[in-house]
Amino acid sequence: MKSFGILAAAAMTMVSAHAFAADASTAAAAKPPMVRNVVLVHGAWADGSSWGDVIARLQAAGLHVTSVQNPLISLADAVKATKWALAQQDGPTVLVGHSWSGTLVSEVGTDPKVTSLVYVAARAPDAGEDFPALQAKFPNTPARAGVENHDGLTVLSEDAYLKYFAGDVPAKRALALYATQQPTAASLFAERTDAAAWHDKPTFYAVSTQDQTISPEFERFLAKRMHAKTIEVPASHLSMISHPKEIADLILAAAGRG
Repeated sequence: MKSFGILAAAAMTMVSAHAFAADASTAAAAKPPMVRNVVLVHGAWADGSSWGDVIARLQAAGLHVTSVQNPLISLADAVKATKWALAQQDGPTVLVGHSWSGTLVSEVGTDPKVTSLVYVAARAPDAGEDFPALQAKFPNTPARAGVENHDGLTVLSEDAYLKYFAGDVPAKRALALYATQQPTAASLFAERTDAAAWHDKPTFYAVSTQDQTISPEFERFLAKRMHAKTIEVPASHLSMISHPKEIADLILAAAGRG
């Protein structure tokens, strides 16, 4: 009887795990409702203007767009800035994050206003996950060698920014982006989320196949884990600058316009 009980419990655990995975898959793949609001959040070593070309396309399609100025000092500060932006929206909203700010999409995406999630060459942590440890299982990227730490705030060297962060962005524009990069707290990269909205909401992912900041293999793993609707863009880490149409089209799909 004891053995039977153990087997039954194990079977129930397997069924529960399967049901959980099925629920997550169904949620991520569900067709999102049509919405008009989009909140964009930039990642490390960037600012809100990095979405400029995408914003123009979304506005031309009739969407109301807000680009958050992410402080990049702590997860708590970034969450506060993103929640403030969401609070200004007049209804259902698509939440979009690039790079590190996929962390915010996972954490803040549980907000009732958020109807779908978009990750652009982005982190996508699970709740409480040690994300650096997970990332260490995948190929390293050359941009990391160019990270300079000045009293706890990091920037990318000019060489790393131009070659590995913005590798397919025209040289003059890449130099301007380098000059305006926002310092990012070194401690930010190890902070853990309390939530993972992608378990429960339609999810979209844009893999940058030429990314030298986050490995494309890792991006594909994250997208597959979330059961996200995925596109692959032949781009550097800054796909929203070098391929704004593809990124805007993915966001439009997440807004029920695809």
